[in-house]
Amino acid sequence: MAAMESARRSSRPATGDRPVGSGGRRGARTPAETTPEGFGRFSAENPVHSAFAAVGRTPLLELELSFRGRPRRIYAKAESLNLTGSIKDRMAAWVLADAWERGAWRPGHRIVEASSGNTAIALAALGRAQGSPVRIFMPSWMSSERVKILSAFGVDLVRVSEAEGGFVGSVARAAECALREPDTFLSDQFANPANVEAHACTTGAEIVRQLDSLGLKADVFVAGVGTGGTIMGVGRALRERSPRVRVHPLEPAESPILTQGVHSGHHRIQGISDEFIPAVVNLAALDRPVAVHDGDAILAARELARQLGLGVGISSGANLIGALLMQEELGAEAVAVTVFADSHKKYLSTDLFKEEPAAADWIAPGLQFHSWRAIPCPAGLPGN
Repeated sequence: MAAMESARRSSRPATGDRPVGSGGRRGARTPAETTPEGFGRFSAENPVHSAFAAVGRTPLLELELSFRGRPRRIYAKAESLNLTGSIKDRMAAWVLADAWERGAWRPGHRIVEASSGNTAIALAALGRAQGSPVRIFMPSWMSSERVKILSAFGVDLVRVSEAEGGFVGSVARAAECALREPDTFLSDQFANPANVEAHACTTGAEIVRQLDSLGLKADVFVAGVGTGGTIMGVGRALRERSPRVRVHPLEPAESPILTQGVHSGHHRIQGISDEFIPAVVNLAALDRPVAVHDGDAILAARELARQLGLGVGISSGANLIGALLMQEELGAEAVAVTVFADSHKKYLSTDLFKEEPAAADWIAPGLQFHSWRAIPCPAGLPGN
């Protein structure tokens, strides 16, 4: 972890005064023009500007492992190194900066969202820094660590039970709150195009530059779908660099909503497959969904910690397995990329830290990890 922190610090320049874009979605520049810090499109007067240096420019981890008896290499963004410890900091900072430039939000105005945890935490930290109260509607079965962290940020947390509508009910109640109360901004993560832009112009653009520094281009990208911003945004950036790259959304095998189109079953991969297909997700623009068992994801996340010292959340374990499965189809030398969305610290009370019996056809029990190294974001790039 110390090596990851060092790589992140050495790759991050001071923010300084970056070129001012038109702001928001109007006249948006392509990821290539805004890499790696796409936040450079926002004005220096933007109140969120001071947070940009603490978000993004994370290392790309190069993992060396053996899978089915053959050596493999997988690339994964280390997103726990963002401000509040997850990839959602990128979207939260972008959405608030975009809203300020459009006049949709001002410091001190309430921020409202429906979230399973990481987005809520990111909005809480950034919102409270601007004097904005934050109200979050969250399904009642999310981990106790999430609840305690949100409480520490002073969030007005409304927990929504399954009988009250669960995640769908949380989204509806957030929208009703925004309509009912004055000076309230609904960040609307599941439908806001700024969510996709955040990942196209930061996460995806960074991956392109980091792979370029190794003389590589991505062959396949896999990521679990929560809001859909990561898969759509990173996919856009990678396809601008290499149009033939495969972009696969990932879902729990226990709740294959992307495949079936309707919510069915329960799963333990918090942060993805939230009972509906988000509006920002265009399945027609993606390759077929990849299904991973939640227990397999749990075991993979555990092995990353036990064998490599990489403490990641359950969705990261799922993303690793999905990337390996798609790499298997393309060949062992294919450049497979994914994201490690957060750390294991928000899952201490979950099944990630309990006994998990393995099924015969699961992937994780057969993985042997050898080493990792951190690829920093190259300095001095356009948009800095």
